[in-house]
Amino acid sequence: MIPAPFEYLRASSLAEAETALSSDDEARPLAGGHSLLPLMRLRLSRPSLLVDLEGLGELGGVSISGGALHVGAMVRHARLEHDEKVRSALPILAETAAQLGDPQVRNRGTIGGSVAHADPAGDYPTLCVGLDAEIVTTRRTVPASEFFTGLFSTVLEQGEIVREIVFPIADGPHRYLKHGHRLFDWALVAVAVQRVEGDWRIALTNVGPVPLRARRAEEALAAGASV
Repeated sequence: MIPAPFEYLRASSLAEAETALSSDDEARPLAGGHSLLPLMRLRLSRPSLLVDLEGLGELGGVSISGGALHVGAMVRHARLEHDEKVRSALPILAETAAQLGDPQVRNRGTIGGSVAHADPAGDYPTLCVGLDAEIVTTRRTVPASEFFTGLFSTVLEQGEIVREIVFPIADGPHRYLKHGHRLFDWALVAVAVQRVEGDWRIALTNVGPVPLRARRAEEALAAGASV
């Protein structure tokens, strides 16, 4: 099918992008586009304006500061898979990125787009919740536990753009185990397990409208249950 008519703006700055998105309730940001464009083709989404974030370099960085890993919203899956800072500071993030889609998806899709889309079968939201990450937007910093509010829903307001995700550094024992029909499918169900400063963090993918933190399992492990 063919999308409904829309206007297109390639933003030259984050301020321009936020202004354009704030001025039109039907405007939508465009990151990788792998979720939005299929919805537009089916006319399930009919934005009046697409604001392309592709050229915004301030959203494309990966750095370590303040004892945390800072990942820009426009960082692509393929970079997360191979970036040495990510692989050393938070290997579960690199290993999860390697399981997303096919090479085309990994080279176009972005972490910020995935987080903002809030698909319950998405992998990054589960890591964000399980690791107590923070979602930094153009207006505020939101704990991941408060960011996802329902099926494809977040606290983001019209015009508000995800700038970066801040993860704790955690290079200890970990695993992201994902079950799908085929390799690189969306998760039918998945579990993220990571040891952070002596404590186990466990979160589940696609068992509800938002990522679920398995706190009773964490408490059992803290009380001495065997892994």
